[in-house]
Formats: sequence, structure tokens, C-alpha cells
Amino acid sequence: MTLPEHRLDSTVFLSKLITQYARLHEKTAGPVAKEYIRQLGIRTGEWIEGFYEQDIPEPWSLNDYVDVIIDLKNSIGGHFEVSEVHPDHVVVKAGRCPFGDAVKDAPHLCMMTSSVFGGIGARKFGYAKVNLRKRIALEDDGCEVAIYFEPTDKEEGEVYKDLPITPKQGNPFSWEEDAIVMLNEELHRSDKMIEQLLGELESLRNEVDQLKEKNR
Repeated sequence: MTLPEHRLDSTVFLSKLITQYARLHEKTAGPVAKEYIRQLGIRTGEWIEGFYEQDIPEPWSLNDYVDVIIDLKNSIGGHFEVSEVHPDHVVVKAGRCPFGDAVKDAPHLCMMTSSVFGGIGARKFGYAKVNLRKRIALEDDGCEVAIYFEPTDKEEGEVYKDLPITPKQGNPFSWEEDAIVMLNEELHRSDKMIEQLLGELESLRNEVDQLKEKNR
């Protein structure tokens, strides 16, 4: 047997698995799927901050912030670098996404980058506005992300501010009761949509069978 030149590995497998799950979730949950990714990114960003607490004293500088978001993205398989650092905003670019080319199957996963960057920025500086200028997921040749730390009309973007901070020794992945209720409601709605789809497919199959009988 001749093995393929590009072998399957855990990174490729997990990237494909996550993007396909995200794609399926978007089809069943609709626009709400993007909000789930946003909330997950906010909490993940807060969790990630814990890895840098002992090395970076408070308050963070803009350079500290940039070093962290670049390091975290590159640590999970991306290829990000600093493009610009200004008093009110920074710009980073990427030639490779942590999800690889699989992110093209689920472009709304880019909200993870926005909410991780924006969540960290809002907690450290009080405000962040994130504009995903370019996205590999949308067939651009690379990603370009601008993060503003003051309100501005220069660019559109997702705004992050007044974010709740988990108490010391707490767990940012502990979802509040209202979030759990919303999740249950959306899962129920997803189940109903899948049931409806299966019913429509069954009806279509019956129509095809009937046409076959008539044409015999």
C-alpha cells in the first residue's frame, strides 16, 4: 500500500471535526450559533489570561496585550504577527489559521478570534472593538485584524465592554443559569428542525416512489 504524501494527524483531524461540528450547529441553530462562539471565545480568552498572570504584572501595556494574543494564536497552530501598534489600536496579520483550511467550511468560527481578542482587550483596557478586515475563511490570502481600545467610527466591528470577570479561583467556563436555559431552548429548537427535515425527506422519498410506480 502506498501511503498518501500528506498524512492525517491529530491537528488536522481535530480542526476538521470542530469545523464540521460548527457547520452543522450553524445549520440547526441559525444565527444564534455565532453568539455561542462569541460567548465561548470570551470565556476562553479569560481562561487563557491565567497562563500569563505570573509573567505579566498588572496593568498590561499594549505591547503586553499584543505579545499575548500573538503567542496564544501561534501556540495553537496559527501563524500570526504584529503589523501595527498605535496608542488607540493595534493590527495583527496571519498567514495561517489555527483551524487550517478547514475553517472555510465554517467561517463563523472567526468569531472565536474576534471574541478572544476583544474579550481580553475589554478586560484589560475597559473597551475593545474588533474588525476582521481579512479572513482566510472567506478566501482572502491571509487574515488581518484591527483591535481598537477606544470607541471609534473609523471602522465597523464587534464591540466588547462591561464584561463580567470571574472571581479569583473561579471557573470562566461555568455558565450562568440564563445561558444554560438559552442553550437548552436552542437545542430543543434544533431537534425540532431536524425532525422536520427528516419528515420532509421522507415525504420526498414517498413522492419519488409514487412517480416510479406510475412510470412502470
